[in-house]
Amino acid sequence: MAIFLDEDSKIIVQGMTGAEGTKHTRRMLKSGANVVGGVTPGKGGQSADFSDVKDGLTLPVFNSVGEAMSETGADVTVVFVPPKFAKSAVIEAVDAGIPLAVVITEGIPVHDTASFWAHACATGNRTRVVGPNCPGVISPGKSNAGIIPADITEAGSIGLVSKSGTLTYQLMYELRDIGFSSAVGIGGDPVIGTTHIDALAAFEADPQTEVIVMIGEIGGDAEERAAAYIKEHVRKPVVGYVAGFTAPEGKTMGHAGAIVSGSSGTAQAKKEALEAAGVRVGKTPSETAELARQLVDEAG
Repeated sequence: MAIFLDEDSKIIVQGMTGAEGTKHTRRMLKSGANVVGGVTPGKGGQSADFSDVKDGLTLPVFNSVGEAMSETGADVTVVFVPPKFAKSAVIEAVDAGIPLAVVITEGIPVHDTASFWAHACATGNRTRVVGPNCPGVISPGKSNAGIIPADITEAGSIGLVSKSGTLTYQLMYELRDIGFSSAVGIGGDPVIGTTHIDALAAFEADPQTEVIVMIGEIGGDAEERAAAYIKEHVRKPVVGYVAGFTAPEGKTMGHAGAIVSGSSGTAQAKKEALEAAGVRVGKTPSETAELARQLVDEAG
């Protein structure tokens, strides 16, 4: 099993003909993901050459998400469009009713993200939005929608949800001998679509996932809310890590959402909330990986 996408997922890439879109489409194809086309307004009817991945491989380019879905049966879109066009790109995907939109783009204004997220909610949440400013979703050995390296781990029994892209990669690498059911990078912006809680619920329901690793960071109260959810609804063992114990107060650290004001959003407060919910919390990424390894051994 996997959450959010699997080997049957058909992926399109909004912005596929741009430099980043082309590069990461190639990486997704090399990882075995079923990318079936791209969307670039004004370039419909053209094709993109990926014969370096597979001899003779070209992918069709469409003017709209709706057209791409109609022609290819796509059910996942990965958004690589520049920040100023991202809002309209995601709204177009939502209006087309695509089930999953993974928004990789960094630097989208918070107002724009709030707008397309509100639009997704107003249309009945037909489209799951992951991101923005995230590395995407990977189900090792099945599919890969985004920029997560596919060669650092195998399929296995750990489910990972993380605000941080680089910490996603580190934990996947450190636990590569156990492997992952799915890894979900939710992004660290102040407004995001899919949350820790959404991923926790999906992993709790996924029979392949035995242990859940949750990575948070300073700022906001997402981790505290996730802790409350874990206490009430999650029966599988959870390991946590909170980045930012040494961050200075009042300074934005990396992600736009990683800012501490007074006593709100501190790493210590998040750690205490998670531990009160029964989550084992590591002091470092490597210690977190070791705790996860112990829980997998206990579960097995």
